[in-house]
Amino acid sequence: MSTSMDGAWVGTWRPHRPRGLISAQFPRPGPQYFIPGTTGYLGHNPTKVRAPAYSFRGTKWPLAESCGPGPCYFVEPDITRKGKYVPPGSNLPGRIMTPTTVTPGPSDYRTEEANRQIFNVPPVHSMAFRREHLQSGLRPGPTTYTLPRMMGPNLVYTSASPCYSVRRRCQRGSYDEDLAKTPGPAALPRVAVDAYKTRVPAYTMAAQIKHGEGKAAKPGPADYNVGRVTLIKPQAPASTFGIRHSPYTTPLMVE
Repeated sequence: MSTSMDGAWVGTWRPHRPRGLISAQFPRPGPQYFIPGTTGYLGHNPTKVRAPAYSFRGTKWPLAESCGPGPCYFVEPDITRKGKYVPPGSNLPGRIMTPTTVTPGPSDYRTEEANRQIFNVPPVHSMAFRREHLQSGLRPGPTTYTLPRMMGPNLVYTSASPCYSVRRRCQRGSYDEDLAKTPGPAALPRVAVDAYKTRVPAYTMAAQIKHGEGKAAKPGPADYNVGRVTLIKPQAPASTFGIRHSPYTTPLMVE
């Protein structure tokens, strides 16, 4: 070992015995191991704090088999968690119409012609109106016939030239195509806040009440008759009128 260490020169350097341990003698992991990154959501470094991440995805395609109804089903406002709410009310149906069959009466039958079917009758000749004379000389004129057209796709005996048609723009694949096939926010009615939150006090404003209405009319001082006190006393006070005396009449002198 010493011979190899104390050998010939290798350039300007001669091999010698190392004084201590060097790091090259110990095997360590190379570039095949990498440190996880600190950005993103997947493969994040577990020793570092990860901030919330948000992703943007496209509209999901409609599934062939759905596990439940989606927003395309409209829920009626009267459907509650206890069932359908039906307010109390009385039903007023219409009057039941009794179907009647109109049958023929005695005057609808004619029994005069029934004898021909029962009894033997002689042959009878009938007289009809004179028919109009048939004109056998009428023939179609030259203007009755029309020649087939020579332009267009549907020709009779010649080959048609190519035809092109202009149709409207197809909605499939356009910028306004409805890929979700679901109703928008304006298709569903707004749910009242009282349905899922505590109901707040409500106040109403009525019309102004006219004077003398809304309350019972109370009697005034002139509506009472204070002279009738027979309910609490034997008799009401009363005044009388006597005869008029002459001032020249001698008064009665009594001792």
